[in-house]
Amino acid sequence: MKKLFNLYDSRLGWVALLGWILLLPSQVLAEKNVFKVLDDVEIHGFASSSYSYNFNNPQTRTNCGVITGTCLRIFDVDDNSFKFDVGELVFLKETPDTGDIGFRFDLTFGFSIPEVEQQDGSSFIDPATGDDDFDVQQGYVSWKAPIGNGLQLDFGKFITHIGAEVIEGYDGWNSNFSRSFLFGLAIPFVHTGIRASYDINDQISVMAALVNGFASGETDNNDSKALGLQVGYAPTDNIGILLNWIGGNEADDEKLLQVYDLVVDIGLTNELSLQLNVDYGLEENTSNKGDGSSSNWWGYAVIARYDVNKWFSMNVRGEYLNDSDGWATGMISTNLWEFTLTPEFRIHDNFVFRVEYRHDEASSPVFEDEDGTGKDSQDTVAFNALVYF
Repeated sequence: MKKLFNLYDSRLGWVALLGWILLLPSQVLAEKNVFKVLDDVEIHGFASSSYSYNFNNPQTRTNCGVITGTCLRIFDVDDNSFKFDVGELVFLKETPDTGDIGFRFDLTFGFSIPEVEQQDGSSFIDPATGDDDFDVQQGYVSWKAPIGNGLQLDFGKFITHIGAEVIEGYDGWNSNFSRSFLFGLAIPFVHTGIRASYDINDQISVMAALVNGFASGETDNNDSKALGLQVGYAPTDNIGILLNWIGGNEADDEKLLQVYDLVVDIGLTNELSLQLNVDYGLEENTSNKGDGSSSNWWGYAVIARYDVNKWFSMNVRGEYLNDSDGWATGMISTNLWEFTLTPEFRIHDNFVFRVEYRHDEASSPVFEDEDGTGKDSQDTVAFNALVYF
């Protein structure tokens, strides 16, 4: 009987071994597919820390000003304070060829995150402080549809196409440390929806997006959607032009909100480059005049960058924002202008250190003094270190 059981067990063992051998090719294939997918996924990172000081010595210890419910500065809002601005971890699978499927996932964390989420309505609320220190800044799935040269389709949450300046990350940061008034007050940050991009040829590209709203992340305040459009034109290797627009009903009573945006990049020499940004916005039936007319705001910024050598550059920005109807700032009527000087030191291939001086001025006493009263100007300095990979 014992021999019979041994023989039976032996046969079971051989059957199990044979089954494992038969399944082995499929298991190896599955593992190869997993590793192939992982081989195509890029992982990138970005981190930025800073110190800011306001010579007005504002009572609230912020650079925001005295307008209730509005901060005139974005990200660099704290006075006399060291801060970890943002850390970013990006998982990316690109779609270079027709038929490719990819994705992008940007996880960000830091003290600047609440400023973005205040506009886009994201979650991750800290129950202790009420702040949002984490955010999925971008998260979308991509498909390069086999249409013509390849139609790029992105489904999910992505950074806006409006404006010259960007929410900084491993794949790009601004010439200046602080953001312009146009960036912080006049345009959206992110959108959630579907985006289609197409390169007609080497010089002309187009983009269209259907999104939840003008400044909506995951949330939408009505049943209407917003439409975003972009036309890009590069007549030469050293000139790039982007014409952008976004429009949609952004309130319960369906007030149409629109922003027109022009960005021109010019490389004058190998060392000197200029960037021009012009914005014009309007929203129906929101004027502070109370007559049912539209609010209008407009502005422009000019940014110059000169690369002195491979490790040092000088960046200069001048800007003007006209907000006579009070849409952008929340005031009855305010005009803002600023001048910013930012020396940049590239200490290592992936390490940048910046020093910045900025002068803000306004037609109304909107900036804060040491006793908490309004003042028509403020001067700030900042030191910023960033790394990326």
